[in-house]
Amino acid sequence: MSLQQRVRSRQAHAPGPTFLSYTPNGKKLITVGVDNYYRIYSTGSDDEPVTLDDCQENNTAIVANNEFFFVGSEDGTVCKYSIQDKKLEEILVRTSLPVRDIALSPDGNWIAVASDEIVVKVVNTKDMTQVQHLRDQSRAVKHVSFDNSGSRLAVSCTDGNIYMYSLSSETPNLIKKVDGMIKSLESDAVASSKAIWHPDGRAFATPTATREMQVMSFSDWARQRAFKTAHSADITAAAWSPNGALLATTSSDLTLKIWDTKTQKMIKNYDDLKATTLAMAWHPTENVLSYTNDDGEVYFHTEVIPTEHVPLLEKSVQPAPFFHDPSEGQLRDADNVTNGTKNVLPERQARRAGTPDSLDDILGSDAISEDGMDDFVVDDDGAGYVHVINVHGKRTNDHLGGLNSLGGKRRAHNTSSFRPRIHESFQPGSTPWRGNRRYLCLNLTGFVWTVSQESSHHTVTVEFNDREFHRDFHFTDPFLYDKACLNDTGTLFSCQPNLGQPAMIYYRPHETWTTRADWRTNLPAGESVTAIALSDSYVVVTTSANYVRIYTLYGIPFRVYRQKASPAVSCAAWRDYVLTIGNGPVSGDGSCQLLYTIENVKRDEVYQSEDIVALTPDSTLSCVFFSDEGDPYIYDSTGVLLTLLHWRTTGQARWVPMLDTNLLSRLSTGAKQESYWPVAVANRKFHCIILKGQDKHPYFPRSILSEFDFQIPLTSASDKKDRDADAMDEDDDEDSGKKGSSEQSKHEQALIMANTLHSQLSDTLANTRPSSHQKQGLVELEVQVDRTLLQLLGLECLAGEDRGMKALEIVTLMRDANGKMLDLAGKVAMRYGRDVLAEKIRELAEQRLVGLEEED
Repeated sequence: MSLQQRVRSRQAHAPGPTFLSYTPNGKKLITVGVDNYYRIYSTGSDDEPVTLDDCQENNTAIVANNEFFFVGSEDGTVCKYSIQDKKLEEILVRTSLPVRDIALSPDGNWIAVASDEIVVKVVNTKDMTQVQHLRDQSRAVKHVSFDNSGSRLAVSCTDGNIYMYSLSSETPNLIKKVDGMIKSLESDAVASSKAIWHPDGRAFATPTATREMQVMSFSDWARQRAFKTAHSADITAAAWSPNGALLATTSSDLTLKIWDTKTQKMIKNYDDLKATTLAMAWHPTENVLSYTNDDGEVYFHTEVIPTEHVPLLEKSVQPAPFFHDPSEGQLRDADNVTNGTKNVLPERQARRAGTPDSLDDILGSDAISEDGMDDFVVDDDGAGYVHVINVHGKRTNDHLGGLNSLGGKRRAHNTSSFRPRIHESFQPGSTPWRGNRRYLCLNLTGFVWTVSQESSHHTVTVEFNDREFHRDFHFTDPFLYDKACLNDTGTLFSCQPNLGQPAMIYYRPHETWTTRADWRTNLPAGESVTAIALSDSYVVVTTSANYVRIYTLYGIPFRVYRQKASPAVSCAAWRDYVLTIGNGPVSGDGSCQLLYTIENVKRDEVYQSEDIVALTPDSTLSCVFFSDEGDPYIYDSTGVLLTLLHWRTTGQARWVPMLDTNLLSRLSTGAKQESYWPVAVANRKFHCIILKGQDKHPYFPRSILSEFDFQIPLTSASDKKDRDADAMDEDDDEDSGKKGSSEQSKHEQALIMANTLHSQLSDTLANTRPSSHQKQGLVELEVQVDRTLLQLLGLECLAGEDRGMKALEIVTLMRDANGKMLDLAGKVAMRYGRDVLAEKIRELAEQRLVGLEEED
């Protein structure tokens, strides 16, 4: 084994128990030990680490975020240190007995402290006076660990039980006492009983007395897969890879084993460790596993995953290893409730023996997993790959979808069974359930997310991007809200009919000058909510009865009408404008066309009525919203962002692509595999969340927002790259027209973008009361158009005399009203010796001058 070639070891501390933690961004690794200093290593560097002196001795635990790290010690203190300033910030917690473990919530706001005291303290890292006490355990606590949302804490007690707490409310609640899963250990024992949460958030695993890693699902407390580690001594540390596809375990038998999560098979065994490993951490993004032992050493194990298994580490977040997925029923029930129906998942059908008369027998046994259980798939993304099982245990033909051809005998004999493909309704900015949580809303104001508490309620959290403007809040949700909208004015929620209760709308303003201004209203019995929207003036609700219900911000019903295009798909609102989208006529491929309507609610004027949403074949609508300037935008499943021009003039609206994310230069090499979750359009930029790999929706913790400039698709990124390369390879004495190919492409892009933005803004100014800033912006766009045309003119003049016709055409496109740009155009032509072109430009200037005089 080439262990020596792959492992770099450092004597980090004096011989004794040593612990470590990576920062979430992976740039730093910090170690603590029995001595009175800490070490900060820079990832990938062989330089000496930064050392912090005069610290506590006999340290027992460390956790870190990107700005701070926290250390627990046997003297009963938990200290907070600044990574940037390399100094002690404060002592957060003091306990009367030694600290054994600490855990940091994903948002970095709370730290849980396990000590030889019976009570576990959960302390706010920014305000140490905010403390929660967990008192249900009967003995000292050995380990604590937050789940991915930070709303639950697993407490591994020395009595051999795991105490699971909910921290989503002001008073912590004991959710479950899990007994018989971990071994009863002394708090200072080398062996581990820590619950490690799987990255998908739906399960955790712990070492057992039989030296296995047992997985338990959180939603139903069922024991799932187990990793039969074959360690000959107790497990001392375990860690999931960042995507949950791999599990690493170490033991007092001085071995390190790595497992494939899906198959529970060991893919690598390192059996010559020098000392007992006490702490272990995967690098967040690289193929590196770091660990510390009881001899004061830290190891950086690069290329720890063999080459043939590296693709496992590169996947997106993988599902927890379940025998059966307990969330399948919840996902299907949630979808059924949303649609106002209630269906029951079919039981798994036993395979029929004998003749191959079922589709599974004909196609083979690929659908049966290694342990003989079906890989039952839930159609949670609407892709249509779930097959409906009839009462005879066979799949129906629903999986065949719409008819794919216009001819053939099959179509001739089955026209009576034809059913159009209807676009499913969706709420802009929301994500489906993943485990027990989901986002209800994501935009530039903030985000709303909900957590299912596996009982009769949820917990809802509203967080703002600008906390100086609004304060975050959260509350217990007994109504099970499934949709939300958020803006600077307030937060809007809706829930579906449940247990005989009708669907309900709830609006909560952020600030009021009265004692109470929030309001609720019920929908008529039988109606469910398909989508909601919130503007500065109105609340908009579309329902399963195809009604559009509009309320004022204080709950006064303002308009109710039936939507022509049905079933309803989605809606959006901005100030007095409301945009609704629904299914329309069936197109040639069997799918329903989407139709949109835009109206001014205050004036009771309809600008566009049941016009077509321009989507390409086989694409779907992913998001619809208004920009910060009040223009409608859509984002489709192909990754194209489009805006609606001239939408205030009946019959003149058209969808214009403003950005094709497939043509971004960052994707031109083909090395990146990513997609983009639309959030907003603001400041003439596309704001989104970048999703890596096969991810389709953002997950917890929330990723940072990215922004991209508009770029109307004219050429592919590869074409632009080739032109740039050609321009670099040309000699200085070659034709200068060839050198300008990349410049011409850049100016053409700038021209069409400026023209589009000018049309958009001029429409706005013609139909609203313009501000001085908007007027100035329109003038700047006109100047930008003319300046870009002038630059293109220079490139054409540089190309040669034979390009004179195109050069004159460029001049005719100028918006110049006073003749200054035409004078500059003539000077450009004279500069390059294009006398004939200069004469044509003078004639054009004279014609425009005469036209202006006649108009006067």
